[in-house]
Amino acid sequence: MNYDEFNTYCRSFPATTYVVQWGNSHVWKVGGKVFAIGGWTKDKTPAFTFKTSEQNYGFLSESEGYRPAPYLANRGMKWIQQISSNPELDEQLTYYLSESYRLVSLGLTKIKQKELNLNQPDS
Repeated sequence: MNYDEFNTYCRSFPATTYVVQWGNSHVWKVGGKVFAIGGWTKDKTPAFTFKTSEQNYGFLSESEGYRPAPYLANRGMKWIQQISSNPELDEQLTYYLSESYRLVSLGLTKIKQKELNLNQPDS
């Protein structure tokens, strides 16, 4: 996945915003909270950072092509960075990005979720 594909995919989620910050990284937010970051490698190769569940964090921390996310994981947060640009990982990346979006959106206040029409029970 390249950054254009990453941005297109992240844009597909409801109520997202996009900013470029932290050293020209592509940062995607929902309700003002970060759920995905494209960037942060020293060698300029694509890298994608996302929030994970505790279980996925443990699994991915030990998987080839992934590492605990710099700056976030060392502060106790369950964030992983995909550092391999292997095309076979793209399908996995879309899953992990969607899970990150879900986890972050569920962490928003109930008022914010309602304001953004996220995670609302079917009427």
